[in-house]
Amino acid sequence: MAKKLNQLEATAICGNDISSSCLYVSALAIVYAGQYAWISLLMVATVLFFFRKIYGEVVGALPLNGGAYNALLNTTKKSTASLAASLTVLSYMATAVISGSEAVKYAHSIWTVIPVLPVTIALLLVFMGLVILGIGESSKVAMIIFLFHLLSLIVLCSFCLIYFVESGTETLVSNFKLPIEGSIFSALFLGFSAAMLGISGFESSANYVEEQQKGVFPKTLRNMWIVVTVFNPLIAFLALAIIPISTVVDYRDALLSVMGSTAGGNWLSLLIGIDAALVLSGAVLTSFVGVGGLMKRMALDRILPKFLLITNRKGSNYLIFIAFFALCVSILLVTKGDLAKLAGVYTIAFLSVMILFGIGNLLLKLNRSRLPRPEKSSWLGLFIGIFAVFAAIIGNVILNPHYLAIFMEYLIPTLIIVFFMLYRVRIYKLILIMLEFAFPEKGLVFKKLNRKTKQLLDSVNKQQFVFFTNHDNIVTLNIVILYIINNEAARRLKIVSVLEAGEIANVKLKADIETLNRAYPNINVEFIEEPGTFGPEKIKELSKRWKIPTNFMFIGSPGEGFPYKIEELGEVRLII
Repeated sequence: MAKKLNQLEATAICGNDISSSCLYVSALAIVYAGQYAWISLLMVATVLFFFRKIYGEVVGALPLNGGAYNALLNTTKKSTASLAASLTVLSYMATAVISGSEAVKYAHSIWTVIPVLPVTIALLLVFMGLVILGIGESSKVAMIIFLFHLLSLIVLCSFCLIYFVESGTETLVSNFKLPIEGSIFSALFLGFSAAMLGISGFESSANYVEEQQKGVFPKTLRNMWIVVTVFNPLIAFLALAIIPISTVVDYRDALLSVMGSTAGGNWLSLLIGIDAALVLSGAVLTSFVGVGGLMKRMALDRILPKFLLITNRKGSNYLIFIAFFALCVSILLVTKGDLAKLAGVYTIAFLSVMILFGIGNLLLKLNRSRLPRPEKSSWLGLFIGIFAVFAAIIGNVILNPHYLAIFMEYLIPTLIIVFFMLYRVRIYKLILIMLEFAFPEKGLVFKKLNRKTKQLLDSVNKQQFVFFTNHDNIVTLNIVILYIINNEAARRLKIVSVLEAGEIANVKLKADIETLNRAYPNINVEFIEEPGTFGPEKIKELSKRWKIPTNFMFIGSPGEGFPYKIEELGEVRLII
């Protein structure tokens, strides 16, 4: 069995991404909110507090890899879930390239002989190799980087605090006396919108929850929230206390290094530069680990090509990581490391994923109310969270209107690939019709293309699906069939009733299925009465016997009396 991550290891992987935000987000907030930046950052921490519960409820109820994609897959249509998946992959690509590029730029500021572009590609290659070796090995590297980063921040804040006490309040008072553009409300809003970038990485833990030990996931959310709540507002306040705002604006890309140089001298500035290079590199690792769990789930659900599921001796889906590396390098080369373009993708994609996760929580409450969950978000907290993130997207579009156009340039090709996989049966059928018109004489070319298209169509359609039930409710069964027709390329459905010893067969259930089979001639519904006890072992047995993956097996939403947890059933999906 693969090694499961403990609290520190799991926190380190996602924590490097979210904690690296302090390198830029405090300066960004000061640029837009001036002396009120620390308040904007506290507002961000408050929103993140609500999202702790939102993520905790969704992943607690559905503890499977995939994040927002998994949440929406089990609560709404597969196409909506696919949109969330596409946005998350885009977010990870932008994160990996931005973090890798910035890490090398920090290193370049210390050792100018380092060439930025080739070394960035080499860095991406190194972390690709690490995740291919396995998540356990990756977590050790992440843990070292994370602990060194926290230590560096504590040292920096301590020296800045000492310097502030010794030098007095003159700089702080003069900064607070400066006029601001517009109203305090607009300054706080724009500062909040820009500072929302400081919580990117919070969603990552949900994408590798299956690799974490039991009970670790909510602790990773708590730990990330503590880091963001303590360091981001504190660093912004200390910057205002020891450096004029005009200097902050001029040196926004290396604010922490300037703070270190001011409070402790060149050695502290050098320490921060080394720390920045390391923790931003750790954020690259976060992207690889998060996207690995997500893309594996997408491939299992036939949203991405099946060959991506091939594993090496370590059990790693190495083709996923190679594909992700290739995509990151291609974006790096196309944009030539232009952070403005990448930031546009990053900002809107990440915040859109957070909104979709909130919507997933809303649908979970409405459509899966019977599903057990260890914690619940409040309705008020849920709506505040969704509204706040939506406001942050609006704010970022106001700050950088061109980001929206750049974001669409990357989103549309991604959606074309994903939605081709999702609707390829309809596309293949359309191609067959078009071939009839294009080749009226039906010559050799027609025959080859026609045969190949039919082979592709058959390879998709031959996949069987399973729904487990013992209830004779024809309305429910009708909903199940409609869901599968609308969301899956399905021609064959097995409806399975597992009967324990002495249990009498449900005659009405069989009659209802025969009725539905006549009503839906495009799908063959087969009723099977299976002896035994429904549970994880029976699911594994049937999956092996019928050669049907567990993620193509469905159940209705279980209630409080259900004897198993959802994660114990493998990747069985909830569809009603």
